[in-house]
Amino acid sequence: MDIDYVIRKYEPHKIIDTSTPDEILLYERWEKSNRLIVMYIKTKISAGIRGSIEQHENVRELLKAIDEYFVTSNKALASTLIMKFTSLKLTSIRGIREHIMEMRDIVAQLKKLEVEMSESFLVHFILNTLPPQYGPFKISYNTHKDKWSINELMTMCVQEEGRLLMEQGESVMLVTQKK
Repeated sequence: MDIDYVIRKYEPHKIIDTSTPDEILLYERWEKSNRLIVMYIKTKISAGIRGSIEQHENVRELLKAIDEYFVTSNKALASTLIMKFTSLKLTSIRGIREHIMEMRDIVAQLKKLEVEMSESFLVHFILNTLPPQYGPFKISYNTHKDKWSINELMTMCVQEEGRLLMEQGESVMLVTQKK
């Protein structure tokens, strides 16, 4: 049996007294496929989503309702990602590559949600999330005429991170206990 028959074919005319045996068979096939796929979908979606969506006996209406539910969720997800993006700060000298990659990943997720940022904006925004130790590095970028891509920014930042770590040297913390 073609369980996806109901998705591929529109609902045939309802059975009436003058329906032919072929029309009756066609409708019964469609109705059985519809019932099975609706039950299947309902078993696969979470209870929270099931409770938020009106009950539908037609698979096309059910899929449309699920789609509309997630459009609203996409807006909420976009807001959450924007809040995360704007609050990210590099808090230490170490980990600049991961910091930039995380920000680039958030931008990619936002792009899928139709919230786009230019690469130039992203480069400037990332530079503004860097700690004060990167001050001379930021000044150097701002005084050059060339604009960097995200990959160039990452390369330069990793080099600067290495320079700062070499400059900082090894630091040791000493802990003592009184007896």
